[in-house]
Amino acid sequence: MTAIAALPAAAEYPERPITLIVPWGAGGGTDATGRMIAGLLKDELGQPVNVVNRTGGSGVVGHSAIANAAPDGYTIGVVTVEIGMMHWAGLTELTGKDYTPIALYNYDAAGLQVRADSEWKTAKDVVDAIKANPGKFKASGTGQGGIWHLALAGMLNTAGTDPAAAPWVPSKGAAPGLQELVAGGVDIVTCSVVEASALISAGKVKSLAVMDDVKLGAFPDVPTLKEASGLDWKLAAWRGVAGPKGMPDEATAKLSAALEKVWKSAEFQEFMKGRGFGLVWKPGAEFATWMEESDASLGTVMKAVGLAK
Repeated sequence: MTAIAALPAAAEYPERPITLIVPWGAGGGTDATGRMIAGLLKDELGQPVNVVNRTGGSGVVGHSAIANAAPDGYTIGVVTVEIGMMHWAGLTELTGKDYTPIALYNYDAAGLQVRADSEWKTAKDVVDAIKANPGKFKASGTGQGGIWHLALAGMLNTAGTDPAAAPWVPSKGAAPGLQELVAGGVDIVTCSVVEASALISAGKVKSLAVMDDVKLGAFPDVPTLKEASGLDWKLAAWRGVAGPKGMPDEATAKLSAALEKVWKSAEFQEFMKGRGFGLVWKPGAEFATWMEESDASLGTVMKAVGLAK
């Protein structure tokens, strides 16, 4: 036996369990998708993938835990659209550039919803009414400065209108905002069309536009905002998997390949579609570009609304 033959073979990544940090609470959409990914990744990687919820600070705590972990491939996490908002708000210095992007797996474009009996027929009607009557029409869909608030503000800013012309009524999410819409307390709700789908099906709400380049497959009758108003503004909530900056190429490549298999699996596709989550796949460099573009877009509108520090 030669000396070379006697050397033990180098172990392949991963040699031990992996931690997947979720920056949001148990039971929410990010947690649900993260746990599904973790379960399926275990089968692909041959090691347990343990989900740890690190909540607090409007997402800062969990996103910081991912960025500050040892860059050895054994701690990764679900990063969300808020990574492009938190630093503009002065909550952290972290940006998408502080991570090793592995893949974007989900995005849900904002939609423009009104009551089914509203006299507004198009998104242009809504914008024109707000322009003509600043302060009259109220909107809701999330907390002050949340992603769906920025969707409306960005739309109005793109139209050359003061984003505050439609006063924002904070809510704890799309569901209570939509209930307030149906009850007549507000006139407009910006949230994903999927979140409004039950009330749309019930004939209580109608969606006038989706803030994306393309129509939604599940809602082919809802035009894009550009088609419905001429405004070139898009915004979506999104989720992806990333690790701390400086991860080994071997680990990044293996995680990306495994995650792609998970994303393409019938189990994951059915899980996402069954719950109304939008599906998108952008690996590595494409995900990095996506985060940069999202960051710039969010910065523009947060400055316009006065939410940027």
